[in-house]
Amino acid sequence: MPSITRIDFVPIPTQDAERSRAFYRDVLGLEESEHTVGKPFSEFDLNGTTLSVWDPSSAGRPFNANTNAIALHTDDVAGMRGQLEGKGVSFLGETFDTGVCHMAFFADPDGNPLMLHGRHQPRG
Repeated sequence: MPSITRIDFVPIPTQDAERSRAFYRDVLGLEESEHTVGKPFSEFDLNGTTLSVWDPSSAGRPFNANTNAIALHTDDVAGMRGQLEGKGVSFLGETFDTGVCHMAFFADPDGNPLMLHGRHQPRG
C-alpha cells in the first residue's frame, strides 16, 4: 500500500530569483544544490529536506509570500542570530524561549517568514 514517507521540498516564493539566491547562499550560508546553479530557481538541501526558492510567475501563478515561518535548526540560536544581524538581517523582536526551545524570527527579502530554532531541552 502506498504511503507518504517524508517531505521532499518546501517551496519558497520569490519575486527576484537572484536576490533570493544570494540571501540564502551568502547571508544564511546555505549551500546551493549543483543542479540549480545558473537556473531561474535555486534549491538548498538541509539534511534531506530541500528549500526550493522559485518565482511562481514562471508557472503563471501570482506571488504570495508564505505566511508561516520555516524553522531553520541551529545548535546556537544566539550565536547564529548575532552572525545574521552582522550581515544586516533584522529580527522581529527578541529571541523567544518556550521553555523547551529558542526561536528568533526574521524574514527573507520577499517577506517570507523564517525562524532560527534550537531545542535546549530533551524531547519528553
